[in-house]
Amino acid sequence: MSELANSRVWFITGTSSGFGRALVEAVLNKNERVVATVRKTSALADLQAKYPETQLLVLTLDVTNAEQIAEAFKTIESHFHRLDVVVNNAGYALQGEVEGIPEAKARHQLEVIFWAPVNITKQAIRFFREVNPKGHGGRILNISSTLGYDSHHTLAYYAAGKFALEGFTEAVLREVLPEWNITGTIIEPGSFATNLWAPEDVIPPHPAYGEKGPTIQVRELFDKIPKIGDVAKAGQALLRIADAPALPRRIQLGTDAWVQVHAKANKTLKDQEEWAAVSHSTNLNGYEPEVVMAEMQKWTN
Repeated sequence: MSELANSRVWFITGTSSGFGRALVEAVLNKNERVVATVRKTSALADLQAKYPETQLLVLTLDVTNAEQIAEAFKTIESHFHRLDVVVNNAGYALQGEVEGIPEAKARHQLEVIFWAPVNITKQAIRFFREVNPKGHGGRILNISSTLGYDSHHTLAYYAAGKFALEGFTEAVLREVLPEWNITGTIIEPGSFATNLWAPEDVIPPHPAYGEKGPTIQVRELFDKIPKIGDVAKAGQALLRIADAPALPRRIQLGTDAWVQVHAKANKTLKDQEEWAAVSHSTNLNGYEPEVVMAEMQKWTN
């Protein structure tokens, strides 16, 4: 019991299935503690029957409700008195052409996959700094997607939310003071067999794009792409990430994710070299490219 009382406490959103469920099981199997949030607690009834609340605390949470998020962190403080790892995992994808998706649906997509992690991250930073012992800190793992680095047609709003989440994560991890000991990373999964979109989140094709247009082709392609990822292995990978002494800015999960991100990064570098003269041509007189590049190295770590 004393070993459990000294173990890490995790806060994980979206735990009814997929990555969230797999990670909860991995954490529990490691004899650590977890606060798991779901929309319906019945999704974790089997785990609740197996583990006491001293190890598994299941909370109902609408991640788009900032007041509920704040209450969840108050509950963590009163129940466990500490928090070590926060995983922003809850989400879904909205598929359809930009013109065909109602604005209300698009805005809700951004509420879930961008604003919810923003509000949770802010609460996590406050908790790590003010509730945990001084300098204890904590770790934030924000689940993005390869689509948060390389967007694709019919998933514009999902990609926009993940792009925003990645930019936010980069900035906020640079803002925290070193003595707070708050670290984190962006997780970019590839293709896994998860419930990424429900039937109601697949919007019928917009008639202007034709029966054989590129958006129709990519819809068919998404249905055929093999789901090479193993969510149980992803759960174990996230444990390894949480244990690592230092983290990169981004980590891909799956060979397909690694290849996609690697290809875009290389294409970006190739484009930069090809268009370097145009980029440098807009400097004010007196700002030679070599001098500016040397100075900028101080700001790009």
